[in-house]
Amino acid sequence: MSTNKLALITGSGKRRVGNCIARTLAGRGYDIAVHYNRSAAEARQTVDELQRQGIRAEAFQADVTDEAEVERLFNAVLDSFERIDVLVTAAAVWERKRLEEVTADDVRRQFDVNTLGTFLFCRRAGLIMVEQPSGGSIVTIGDWASARPYVDYSAYFAGKGAIPTITRVFAVEFARRNRAVRVNCILPGPVMLPEHLSEHEVKGAVAGTLLKRPGKPENVAQAVLMLVENDYVTGICLPVDGGRLLAGGQE
Repeated sequence: MSTNKLALITGSGKRRVGNCIARTLAGRGYDIAVHYNRSAAEARQTVDELQRQGIRAEAFQADVTDEAEVERLFNAVLDSFERIDVLVTAAAVWERKRLEEVTADDVRRQFDVNTLGTFLFCRRAGLIMVEQPSGGSIVTIGDWASARPYVDYSAYFAGKGAIPTITRVFAVEFARRNRAVRVNCILPGPVMLPEHLSEHEVKGAVAGTLLKRPGKPENVAQAVLMLVENDYVTGICLPVDGGRLLAGGQE
């Protein structure tokens, strides 16, 4: 049995931010639990690549909105690794729709994946961590623009905007049970823009930062690593946005 610490990263099968976080933590010596929902092939490829590097890694499937599936996933992770030291909640949906076209089902879908999924994973992981003398670290992924929403993503922001509150709630709850359990949040800016954005939208997102350049998934992964390793930080929401929140989107 490995003596390494175990990091579980939701939404880490595909080559997006969660995947980069998984690889960064693997490079720091963590065993890795790769979570996916429908991206089985990509998750398997990620696990194979990590294993070829000498990293102990396994893939676990679950619909983050289904409490029974979440419970099943955690049981499977514990059966394989016997512990959970780090959780990063990177699974999310980000869908564009004009306000006039948004339905109740749209709002429910965004809430179920982005909010409920985060809540269920944080609660289960945290309650495992409080029983471990070494505690653990949870990092949620929010969005800088929850403080400055832009148009056509009302359902998304309604759900994603709850992530900072969830973070603070669990920071308080788990610290009361075990002071070695910490919960923090990262608020990414334009670090990996969706492919469907127009060139004008991409330029606008970058121009709205103080640094006038896009970020990279590695910037988020580096922030995760800092929050995981700094044992005197809990309950914070850290923007990783090139100064876009401060700039207010102004050129």
